[in-house]
Amino acid sequence: MTEQRLSHIAADGTANMVDVSGKAETLRTAVAEGHVRMLPETLALILAGNALKGDVIGTARLAGIMAAKQTASLIPLCHPLMLTKVAVDIEPDETLPGLRVTAMARLTGKTGVEMEALTAASVACLTIYDMAKAVDRGMEIGGIRLLEKSGGRSGDFRAPDPEARA
Repeated sequence: MTEQRLSHIAADGTANMVDVSGKAETLRTAVAEGHVRMLPETLALILAGNALKGDVIGTARLAGIMAAKQTASLIPLCHPLMLTKVAVDIEPDETLPGLRVTAMARLTGKTGVEMEALTAASVACLTIYDMAKAVDRGMEIGGIRLLEKSGGRSGDFRAPDPEARA
C-alpha cells in the first residue's frame, strides 16, 4: 500500500494552499447533500408558506448558492473559483420528517468544487434552521456529505449508499 498524505500539509507540518498551476483545466462537478429533521408540524408550516420569516425554501436555496460563491472566504486554503453553475434543490421528506438539500457546483478549472457543493448544502440547511427556529428549536441538521464528483486527476467518485456502510 502506498503512503497517503494530506495535500495541504507540508513535510514540516505547516498548512499550505496547494499549487494547482501545473494542473490541466477540466470540467469539474460535485454534488453534496444534507437534511434538516424537524417536527411534522414545522414541515407543514414551511410547505404551506406560513413561516414568520417568509419563504424558507426559496431563501435557503439562495443562501446556498451565495455560500458556494464565498467558499474561499470561509474555508482556509480553498482556492477562489470562477463557478459556472451552482444549483440547490430542497425537497420535503415526510419520512424524516424534514427537508432534504442537494447542492451541485460546476466549473472548468484546475481544482475541484467539492467544498463549494458542501458549503452550499451546509448553509442551505443552516438557513432552514434559522428561518424556522422560532417554532422548532429542536431541529437537527445532519447527513452533510459529498455524493459525487467528477473531473480532475483523481477521477470520479460516487459515495456508497449509507445503508451499505452500516
